[in-house]
Amino acid sequence: MRISSTQYFTMNVATMSDQQAQLSQLYQEISSGVSLSSPSDNPLGAAQAVQLSSTATTLSQYTSNQGTALASLQQEDTTLGSVNTVLQSIHTLVLRAGDGSLNDGDRGSIATQLQSLRSQLMTLANATDPQGNYLFAGYQSGAQPYTTNAAGVVAYSGDTGTPTVQVTDSHLVQTGDNGLAIFGSVAPIGTNAVPAATAGNTGTGVVSSVSLTNPTNPANADKYSINFTSATTYTVSQTNPATGVTTTGGPQPFTAGSSITLGGQSVSISGAPNAGDSFTVTPATQGSMDVFANLSQLITTLQTPVSGGASTASFQSALTTSMAQLENTMNNVVTAQAAVGGREQEVQALQTVTQTNTLQTSSNLANLTQTDMAKTIGQYTMTQNALQAAQQAFVKIQSVSLFQYLN
Repeated sequence: MRISSTQYFTMNVATMSDQQAQLSQLYQEISSGVSLSSPSDNPLGAAQAVQLSSTATTLSQYTSNQGTALASLQQEDTTLGSVNTVLQSIHTLVLRAGDGSLNDGDRGSIATQLQSLRSQLMTLANATDPQGNYLFAGYQSGAQPYTTNAAGVVAYSGDTGTPTVQVTDSHLVQTGDNGLAIFGSVAPIGTNAVPAATAGNTGTGVVSSVSLTNPTNPANADKYSINFTSATTYTVSQTNPATGVTTTGGPQPFTAGSSITLGGQSVSISGAPNAGDSFTVTPATQGSMDVFANLSQLITTLQTPVSGGASTASFQSALTTSMAQLENTMNNVVTAQAAVGGREQEVQALQTVTQTNTLQTSSNLANLTQTDMAKTIGQYTMTQNALQAAQQAFVKIQSVSLFQYLN
């Protein structure tokens, strides 16, 4: 097969041109550090790089969301801890107020301290997260949830929403609680029914706290009224909250301090009730659950002079009622704080997973788009040597001809 001079020159120039183009490409990759600068360099790799870039952007957003969620949860956790501390202080003062040696002035001083603690509690109820959003306003996080109206009543202006944040492609995490869930509710577990003496009782009967004897008894959800038909007999009325139907049992003999069974719970009444006196035992969810309203009532009770007899009995029963309500609130706050702590741990675990996925995605993207210096420099050197060899060979071979041989 004959190869003309034109073909020979064309073939060698094309080969050297290809080697120069390859050398130029390798040099660009080395100098820029980027191995995939345009889709034409590697169409399949470019498609994969686009997908990985999108994944990296999504993971970055989730990382930001997780940080925001964790900051809010940590702030709520800290705030609920402070709320519990205030409630513990109130609990201590209520126990102290029950001391029979205190006079009206002493109880008034305790009421003043409770007013200060109520203000502290309201400040905590209006706490904000690092972004300035109110923790306990529900979806109305831009407006202060708790205010005091002209009558001195603490009012809630938030809603019942529970803010959430998307922390992974398939998971939302609750980042806050509304004020009603914290300061106006009771937990489903760990609460006790609230005993109370009816206003206007004329005897010296004092109701005790409620003892739970059978937590699974469905009758615990009913409201009970103990009505004295005489100083020595009483009847028990039981109201079903679902139907509103009230049933009343027959007269029973009364012995001061003896347990009165009410479904799966019991209560006792000390002192000497008069005919017409009555006492109630209300499930925690059916009575007042607003901690601010309950505190206001407690302060009023402590500010009211006690003159002995029926007045003392009414005061002691009111303290029992306030203590039951307070302990239910404390249980609710502790339960809420435990739930917040669980969500914190959940977000922290997701942060670890997201960080791992982010690093893996970044590594895969770098492998596709960034230059492997050791490998590329080796290719560059090899291509450069091949080009130099081709150029030298071309110079020598192009000078070989029959006329030169004859000369």
